Amino acid sequence: MTKRMIYPMLAGAALVVMTACGGATPNASPAANVPVSGAASTLPRDINVTEASKQRDAGAFVLDVRETYEWNEGHIPNATLIPLGTLPNQLASVPKDKPIVVICRSGNRSQTGRDILLKAGFTNVTSVNGGMIAWEAARLPVTK
Repeated sequence: MTKRMIYPMLAGAALVVMTACGGATPNASPAANVPVSGAASTLPRDINVTEASKQRDAGAFVLDVRETYEWNEGHIPNATLIPLGTLPNQLASVPKDKPIVVICRSGNRSQTGRDILLKAGFTNVTSVNGGMIAWEAARLPVTK
């Protein structure tokens, strides 16, 4: 192979690796801005706590998918608690006409909650990276 053939292949491989590893969007999942199933969305799949706070202040529905004992330790003011295990049976409690910001303790369950909502037809849904741990570390408001 000649250098003319190798260099384009290496550049393409680097692009694939950067995309797969999230190199283009630090602190977000690789598909952070790609809605599921082609649904139109104005929110990326994942956001940080600063953006989550802005969304809450702008009227987004904040959905906390933690357990009740975690909620009682502290939660975002005006958030709604629907534990992840009960979410599929409580979809009617989630508005379809507002942006939805899903949060948990660290960000794992909120991603699952986001995906449940997206698969159920909700289109404007995001998950908070770092969850309540990051929210509290940023000294954002918490209600107990």
